[in-house]
Amino acid sequence: MALKFPIYLDHAATTPCDPRVVEAMLPYFTEKFGNPGSRNHSFGWEAEAGVDAAREQVAAVLGATDKEIIFTSGATESNNLAIRGGALMYEKHPAGSGKSRGHIITSIIEHKAVLDPCKRLQKEGFEVTFLEPPSDGVITADMVKNALRDDTILVSLMWANNEIGTINEIPAIGAMLKASGREVIFHTDATQWAGKMPTSVDKDNVDLLSMSSHKIYGPKGVGALYVRRRRPRVRLASLVDGGGQERGFRSGTLNVTGIVGMGKACEIAMQEMDRDTARLSKMRKRLEESVTAQLDSTQVNGHREKRLPHIANISFGFVEGESLMMACKEIACSSGSACTSASLEPSYVLKGLGVGDELAHSSLRLSLGRWTTDEQVDYAIEKIVAAVKKLRALSPLYDMHKEGIDLSKVEWAGH
Repeated sequence: MALKFPIYLDHAATTPCDPRVVEAMLPYFTEKFGNPGSRNHSFGWEAEAGVDAAREQVAAVLGATDKEIIFTSGATESNNLAIRGGALMYEKHPAGSGKSRGHIITSIIEHKAVLDPCKRLQKEGFEVTFLEPPSDGVITADMVKNALRDDTILVSLMWANNEIGTINEIPAIGAMLKASGREVIFHTDATQWAGKMPTSVDKDNVDLLSMSSHKIYGPKGVGALYVRRRRPRVRLASLVDGGGQERGFRSGTLNVTGIVGMGKACEIAMQEMDRDTARLSKMRKRLEESVTAQLDSTQVNGHREKRLPHIANISFGFVEGESLMMACKEIACSSGSACTSASLEPSYVLKGLGVGDELAHSSLRLSLGRWTTDEQVDYAIEKIVAAVKKLRALSPLYDMHKEGIDLSKVEWAGH
């Protein structure tokens, strides 16, 4: 079969909606258009039944109960509700008391949807510890244990990193926090994990979990927050007030169509998870090994084993990331550089792992998906290797490196 271009290898950013999900959603645009809050007629009852079924489907993929699922607009809102809502509910001292309102633990390589709420709380009188991971990118239970204080109220750490795919020790951290006997709420941003890998929030001692529909072949604009109801019963301060929907945690008319789609996406994920994991893991390893075998001065970022099956993050020495992406226009992927204001800044995640600016600028994130084929991966390998070799052929720095010159000792004009 002939390849169709461009080839989509950016599934960590978003995924295409599964046709089976679209089919499940369609009736709720037209025939079953009611408001689930309308309890006096069949239109409302139909919509409510759709939401209830979806709540059970989402709960099943997390090992939770349906009453523990709160629907939101996506993982960003879920993270904000968990972190800010949790901090305001469990604060040690009120604002204006002159004392720390409470201590929060997170890491420097979290998604901005976690870092920014934590930084805002920091400005409002909370204290935040930002853990710095080792070069493999894995946050361990010992790191969290060593950061705990008497006034720690919340730990928020992602289950798996969205840029490098490394997996943190979430079950071990949950077990450690529970064994400590401290009243510390444990939140995980599971945006890249939930629906892709086996999850049991109860067994893993997770109190709050954020997830998003569009990362698992569902529609955009809908997500969920798991909120533990027993041992302990977690309470949150609401961020949106109104009609008291979603147990009062998140008021507003529910996005029934999106919720139904998310539920169907979770149902499909449960059925196909094992097959997808095995296939994508094999594909990702072949991609990484083939590229690094053919190119020197190239490294895979993050832990080589404790990683998601679908995300590969590779840095190419002596090549600028944006130039490499331009040379590979037929491949839709992400650069390690993020456009900040008017200048290109290297990935803060890679810098947090100790990767130098040059390599951080020269990284590509290639993320595979449900419909990625072996032929597409073969093409990506061939295209990337050829592009890197071509760009390096134009680089005097690479020539000097090949000649064994220590570039750190070279004096540059104007410096």
